[in-house]
Amino acid sequence: MELDECVNFLLSVSQHTVFQHLSEKLLPYNITPAQYGVLNCLWKEKYLTPKEIGEKLHLEASSVSSILDKMQKNSLIERNIDPNNRRTIIVSATQKAIDIQKPIEKIILDMNNLMLEPFSDTEKKFLVEALQTIIRRNYNK
Repeated sequence: MELDECVNFLLSVSQHTVFQHLSEKLLPYNITPAQYGVLNCLWKEKYLTPKEIGEKLHLEASSVSSILDKMQKNSLIERNIDPNNRRTIIVSATQKAIDIQKPIEKIILDMNNLMLEPFSDTEKKFLVEALQTIIRRNYNK
């Protein structure tokens, strides 16, 4: 099979292109695309456990822990013990993270618009639905 027909290759190179662009745009805020994912979850849900964050972002627990460690050092999140279950950690966004929500969301919107610019509305919808289908499928059964 030719590389330009291999789904893994195409998705990897596409993802790398988007990742590089987004990383550059997020640099002034000292956050990474992965940290944006966590912030997006917290902006919507307010409080989540690390496990819930991992489930939403399709990440392993060790990856979530590493991301949260860096975010806590950067004063973007707080981790507190759940008063109802002392074995559970609750993650929340700090005021610093809340203050950057609007400019970060604008960066994400602009990036989406730029990356999808060459496509018609029908193609955009199809592409997003196709990627969501791939994500929803569990091929590791």
